[in-house]
Amino acid sequence: MRVFLGIDVGTSAVKATLVDEKGRIKGAASQPHPLATPHPGWAEQKPQDWWSSTVGAIKKVLRVAKVPAARVASVGLSGQMHSSVFLDGKNAVIRPALLWCDGRTTKECQEIQTRVGEEQLARWVANPALEGFTLPKVLWLRNHEPAAWERLAKVVLAKDYVRYRLTGVLASEPSDASATLMYDTANRRWSEPLMKALDLDMSLLPELGASTDVLGTVSREAAKLTGLVMGTPVVGGGADNACGAVGVGLVSPGEAVASWGTSGTVLTPTSQPRVDPAMRAHTFCHVVPDTWYLMGVMLTAGGAFAWFTRELARDLARRKDAELELNREAARIPAGALGLTFLPYLQGERTPHRDAAARGAFVGLSLAHGRAHLARAVAEGICFGLRDSLEILRGLSPALDRVLVTGGGAKSPFIRHLQADVYGLPVVRVNREEGPAYGAALLAAVGVGAFPDLAAACAATLKRLPPEPPDHARHEAYAQPYARFRALYPALRSVGASAGTSVG
Repeated sequence: MRVFLGIDVGTSAVKATLVDEKGRIKGAASQPHPLATPHPGWAEQKPQDWWSSTVGAIKKVLRVAKVPAARVASVGLSGQMHSSVFLDGKNAVIRPALLWCDGRTTKECQEIQTRVGEEQLARWVANPALEGFTLPKVLWLRNHEPAAWERLAKVVLAKDYVRYRLTGVLASEPSDASATLMYDTANRRWSEPLMKALDLDMSLLPELGASTDVLGTVSREAAKLTGLVMGTPVVGGGADNACGAVGVGLVSPGEAVASWGTSGTVLTPTSQPRVDPAMRAHTFCHVVPDTWYLMGVMLTAGGAFAWFTRELARDLARRKDAELELNREAARIPAGALGLTFLPYLQGERTPHRDAAARGAFVGLSLAHGRAHLARAVAEGICFGLRDSLEILRGLSPALDRVLVTGGGAKSPFIRHLQADVYGLPVVRVNREEGPAYGAALLAAVGVGAFPDLAAACAATLKRLPPEPPDHARHEAYAQPYARFRALYPALRSVGASAGTSVG
């Protein structure tokens, strides 16, 4: 039986998953890589580290699965969105990549707003100028590193750099391209008017294919390094959030998925490229043909809980069950954490505030609070941030009556129930927990004809588990804590502004 390899180039690690024609996981592996923060609010990674992690993850998964490489029929790629890889004319990396959570480009966003304007941005690229997107990073390179700018020949994204190292082909696809701020999302093509308005050459942008198109094959050199067979097809793949949606079977309008990874997202597919009038949510292309999605993003979800564990629960930080133990502690605390509120804006925030300078805070601390209360407040703060996005999407797509969950928020019973209670909606899991890597494997399967399309692939491989409904009394109990959470950002922002930085 053939198997399909899904690779997800994440912020903390590369994950590799082997899936057979019935959707069964034959093996999974991950290989971590470092994150550099040379200044507050900056975030960088070396593309070579992604490639080294990819090689390691592929070798691991083949070994763990005990599957001959000849049975790997195709490869699908997923990866962190927006993160910019700057290449010279020989496709050599010029400098470390600026990541999706890097907030250094506020002045470049202001430059885009001044030269283009938000109304034109909505028309040309369906999204506002935000620090995390790729375009401001390109302008930052031009404004701050002129020697590097002189060498620049191509700008690609994380998974597409890994594709280049696997196949020798520089290419991308619509779901990732639409998150660069250089792509005409409605018409599915690079935006020449926007590039011209900012004096950028179209030659900087890679060729595009569909997410299930075969865009290259494993090269001789990559085969030697990874153990894959030379000539194995590699499909277009997709952005991690789009692939994560496929990984839970969300390929058509009518439902939403909440993902709890390093960042947090809530997305819902649409049949037309709808744009939030207030530009709080993003509009991107799905990996499904003629389908788009609306998405709200919080920059630190699981990342906030990891920070809390590392810095404020150091006695647990080295334990494999650290998160489980903190969840147990938090579960013993009543809803609302005795009036303690956590703002999870540790790296700025996108939805709904669009403020790269926003910062986190615990508000309401007293001598009555202990670590369990803080853990509860952090978990609730993340869920409140996700609810901010969900409320916006429900305003644009009112029929949403349940939420699919994936990532860390799907694996923990406490976090699942907390999400249901905060949202006031049932949450639903599927029988697979591999997220974007699983979705990438399904794209690979469709690309070589194992399934006629993604809907068929999801129907054949994924099964939904029974919905987990909210506790209505607890949902009502969250009305006041959520209202307090929403009131704190504008209140603290004014205090932060007077001190020269936003703390809210």
